Amino acid sequence: MLYDYLIIGSGLYGATFAYLANKKGKKCLVIDKRSHLGGNIYCDNIEGINVHKYGAHIFHTSNKPVWDFVNSLVQFNRYTNSPVANYKGCLYNLPFNMNTFYEMWGVTNPKDAIAKIEGQKQDAVRSLGGKEPSNLEEQALSLVGRDIYEKLIKGYTEKQWGRKCTELPSFIIKRIPVRFTFDNNYFNDLYQGIPIGGYNKLIEALFDGIETQTNVDFFDNREYWESLANKIVFTGKIDEFYNYKFGKLEYRTVRFETERIEEQNFQGNAVINYTEAEIPYTRIIEHKHFEPENPVYSNAVTVISREYSTEWKDGMEPFYPVNDEKNSLLYQKYKALADNQKKVLFGGRLAEYKYYDMDDVIEKAMQDSQVF
Repeated sequence: MLYDYLIIGSGLYGATFAYLANKKGKKCLVIDKRSHLGGNIYCDNIEGINVHKYGAHIFHTSNKPVWDFVNSLVQFNRYTNSPVANYKGCLYNLPFNMNTFYEMWGVTNPKDAIAKIEGQKQDAVRSLGGKEPSNLEEQALSLVGRDIYEKLIKGYTEKQWGRKCTELPSFIIKRIPVRFTFDNNYFNDLYQGIPIGGYNKLIEALFDGIETQTNVDFFDNREYWESLANKIVFTGKIDEFYNYKFGKLEYRTVRFETERIEEQNFQGNAVINYTEAEIPYTRIIEHKHFEPENPVYSNAVTVISREYSTEWKDGMEPFYPVNDEKNSLLYQKYKALADNQKKVLFGGRLAEYKYYDMDDVIEKAMQDSQVF
């Protein structure tokens, strides 16, 4: 065997595993069917601006070992995620906080905001007549009331999932964060930021000294690639690995329209969500705001990306697993096969059919690299 590990997929899970295995003296080969390394955290460089090619990625964690790990590879800035929601031209701060409630109702203190929300929640609970919420709409109304639901949740969620909220299961929204402080910081984590110089700096550091090949599809010559290594780390779609023997898992995907604009500052914020159903995109990302320390920040050019959530079809990039009952049961069949594999480790968003934050992906790869 030429390699200790063949790692299929160069996203954050595969990259972290390869880095840690390499540090232990293991010989790794990483292959990826895309033309670049880094999976979905890869950035294009346009006019010196690091453009998040596959959607906004904001690193946040309360896990100090993970934070120390990524900072040992690249320095992070102090970007704080403070998205804004645009509903029919009115702007609301996210997550829902006192700034949101002031804009929506004119309330200026927590007591009045709580009274407003609790009153609307009680209306929703009464309309259920003692029943448990049977769909996402009923669940959301019982958690935050009609005003917040209608303006800030309903349209956005229906665009994301391509289904009416009355057709979505209630478990999708178990809780809705509500703050009665004037705090626009979206995350509660202790640490957050963006790599200075962009995520490609992190990718380069993770793959330093490791053999990699891009534009390579494992499934085009599976027998050959499997013959090269003692063990395989697979980060692609688990159903594809098993030739879809039980059927295909479902995903949502995202389409991006990226535009260069000759303005210094297009929208004043990195992320603005468009929550009304009539606007087809879910949000606009203005990439330069992720890195205000970038020397090109003051240039009279900016880059934006409009995001459109759509149903996944063959040939599209799979983004979000559809964790409904049907797909969850199907995944369990594939997982039963994977659990019996001695030579193959399945890791990451596609291989585990699970939505992962970046810090959780890194933590999982750190754990798996200790035992596989």
